[in-house]
Amino acid sequence: MHRKLRLRKREDFNVVYRYGRSFANSQFVVYWRKRSQRGTFRMGVSASSKLGGAVVRNRLRRMVKEIIRLNAVKLLEDTDLILIVRKPALSLPYKEMEGSILHVLRKAGLLKGSNPNSVNGTPAYQRGNHSNNRSGKKGK
Repeated sequence: MHRKLRLRKREDFNVVYRYGRSFANSQFVVYWRKRSQRGTFRMGVSASSKLGGAVVRNRLRRMVKEIIRLNAVKLLEDTDLILIVRKPALSLPYKEMEGSILHVLRKAGLLKGSNPNSVNGTPAYQRGNHSNNRSGKKGK
């Protein structure tokens, strides 16, 4: 992944954590925030020391960055995102890891053509499971 596309400063990470939104699956968490500056996305990867030693964590980070690099054309521009690796990702082969990362990015609405919180292309507010009745009573 090119150096210009990485989040490296602690303050950049803190801004995304504080003001961004998050989505997760069992292997990854993504925090993201729209940027006011025009340009491509920027990404950071976080792997806790609870995952293992430096060799294990760096290997996971390299794999995640390579998956993002190969799928960069699918990502929305003008966003900062942080991918946090969870423990279940340790046992994933490369192809399954790629699928899991794309799943969490799709869930967050960060892939071009994807809609956040949608199922089969239908937004949550249009699926019929939610009513506008706030009183707690069921409708007629």
